[in-house]
Amino acid sequence: MIAYGLPIAATLALWWVSTGVIFRLDSLDRRTFGRSMAWATIIILLSLWLARQSSGQTTRGAAYLAFACGLIAWGWQLLSFYTGFVTGPRQSACPPDCRGVSRFVEAARTSLHHELSAALGALALLALTYGQPNRLALWTYLLLWGMHQSAKLNAFFGVPNLGEDMLPDHLAYLASFMRRRPMNPVFPFSVTVSTIATTLLFERALRADATGFDIAANMMLAALMALAVAEHWFLVVPIDANAIWRSFQRRPGGDKGRGTAQRVEEALAETSAPTPTAAAADLEQPDSWSACLPAICDARNVAQVLDLVAAGGFGELESVQGLMRTNANWVSFEAGKGRARMEAFAPQRPHEPRMIARGRRFDRVRLQAALDACAARV
Repeated sequence: MIAYGLPIAATLALWWVSTGVIFRLDSLDRRTFGRSMAWATIIILLSLWLARQSSGQTTRGAAYLAFACGLIAWGWQLLSFYTGFVTGPRQSACPPDCRGVSRFVEAARTSLHHELSAALGALALLALTYGQPNRLALWTYLLLWGMHQSAKLNAFFGVPNLGEDMLPDHLAYLASFMRRRPMNPVFPFSVTVSTIATTLLFERALRADATGFDIAANMMLAALMALAVAEHWFLVVPIDANAIWRSFQRRPGGDKGRGTAQRVEEALAETSAPTPTAAAADLEQPDSWSACLPAICDARNVAQVLDLVAAGGFGELESVQGLMRTNANWVSFEAGKGRARMEAFAPQRPHEPRMIARGRRFDRVRLQAALDACAARV
């Protein structure tokens, strides 16, 4: 049983640690990103060399080493994307009038350079292991890349749990390309194909004539595929699976140490009822302005408005904070000083959809109109 259980335990441990490290590094101050990528690049170069060295060996140890090398290679790709070093030519929210094929093209442009980098990584592993009996590093990398693509497509076409609150601030615009829907046609296909692949990998590991290398390699791939299938299901089941990763994220002290929802709730509690859009107000002085939101909002459209706020599209706004209700859940949001953030939460007390804006010389009328236009389609 150890021969079958150890590969599964190793896969779980490596997956947990590597994912946690990426979340941790992405949540640090952006000034640390260069150092993180420098060290990650040294590690991936070492892993590529080890993948080459282990490719000619078919022992259990070589299987574990090759698997770890493939995982590290893919981890470098994720880290380079989420730190913003390798993303795409588009680094802004989806335009409000962008639909259909145009929306897909613009979404693809947000990660075009990342996908090209991922393809180069696959070609590098292919070249290093070509014609060798141990190509587990390549298969591990391809499995992770493929399942990541599947998850991205499902988020694009629409799922209930988008996990947009886990995006770092500098990639918050990606949420505008996601769609919150109960289900999409791609999901059943992707889960079915992945489940069949998982079953076949387990079957290969359990064959009577399987060698020690075959057992370890196929069990690790099967366990990794099973984790990917579970992550797909977390996109649609009413469970906040991202909670297991939040402990890895570093939140700086002070006000930033609290969650978005807590900050927004406190800010709104300190304000009075919504104020009218008064043309007579003195816009030369710092002031705050509160307004009601539609009963049900489209989170994607709100994300676009927040990106405009962060970019100064409505004037000299210091911050915009608010609570809104979507078809799926309550969402808190805030934007200002070049960043925007949204976070799903479970309210502990009754709320009304509302927002508060603070700043100098901002266009209340246009901001109110933009937020009113975020009403979800019934």
